[in-house]
Amino acid sequence: MKLTDHSAAKAFILHWGEMGTQWGVNRSVAQIHALLYLSDRPLPADEIVEALTLARSNVSTALKELQGYGIVRRVHVEGDRRDHFVAESDLWEMLMRIVAERKRREIDPTIALLAELADSLANDKSAPPQVRERIVRMHEFIATLGDWYDQIRTLPKPTLVTLMKLGSKVARFIPGSSKK
Repeated sequence: MKLTDHSAAKAFILHWGEMGTQWGVNRSVAQIHALLYLSDRPLPADEIVEALTLARSNVSTALKELQGYGIVRRVHVEGDRRDHFVAESDLWEMLMRIVAERKRREIDPTIALLAELADSLANDKSAPPQVRERIVRMHEFIATLGDWYDQIRTLPKPTLVTLMKLGSKVARFIPGSSKK
């Protein structure tokens, strides 16, 4: 039985593809990731093409994108000259790699632009005050978020898991942050 013949696997792959589009990822990229994540062995591109009925060029492009995120890697299988692909199966590692890449692609350029705009607005007397104030505030906010991420990502995985499980209870460790 092929993996995609199982109803739960098929539902997961289709849903992951749909969710991918909500996250700004091409549907087929997300479906390929889901297939590789569920697979118990590395898959060559031609098996991915067949399993998901996608064009070979689409699979090739998607695999490059997934490798760029660091959540899929190329491996070699002894006795087979084809490249095979395997997905990161550690969910925390996968999350951290995706977030790091999204930050690099989306957040860092935004911080840089906002810093540039805030600097130019500091001396621009013709700028409406609310434009200056809101761009500076946005820069401070996103830069703080980026700094927070840079600090959090260095924590060991068990600490991250504990922090996540604490949820809002973490506030009790912050002076003056009693619940209202």
